Amino acid sequence: MSKLTWNPGTLLAPVPPRRLKGGVGVKRLVFLFLAVVCLFGLSGCSQGKTEPYIVNTFEKTPDELVEESVENSKVIVTTAYYEMSDGTWKTDSHTYQYKLEITGRLRNAAQDSTYVILSNTDDITFEQAWKASGLSSNMDDYFKAEDAVIVGRA
Repeated sequence: MSKLTWNPGTLLAPVPPRRLKGGVGVKRLVFLFLAVVCLFGLSGCSQGKTEPYIVNTFEKTPDELVEESVENSKVIVTTAYYEMSDGTWKTDSHTYQYKLEITGRLRNAAQDSTYVILSNTDDITFEQAWKASGLSSNMDDYFKAEDAVIVGRA
């Protein structure tokens, strides 16, 4: 190694690089530490919140299959909707917390009716469901789109 000397005529004397045991330079160690911190920071940020994704799709029942579905007591999907990865349910315009299947019998009906409802409340009654399905002439009986929507019936 060359010997460094100081010349009194210069303002700054050359400083040899500091080394730790084993020959690792302090600058290199600081750079390595900062690189590791940055990598952990980036990986931590990317694992944060992931957007919910579609797990299952329920397509609207085609018009030509509606009559057959009624005869076989199958659910007729009237509005396309999606089951999401975070447990919520979604139409093309709103997200809901619950999927409800409410069954009951209308007065003088020969069989039970079932309504499939996406909702942000889990306490919808059969009476509320049948009124909101289009059988009520009072507009106050219908659901607001942000609160609930009927997506199927059987």
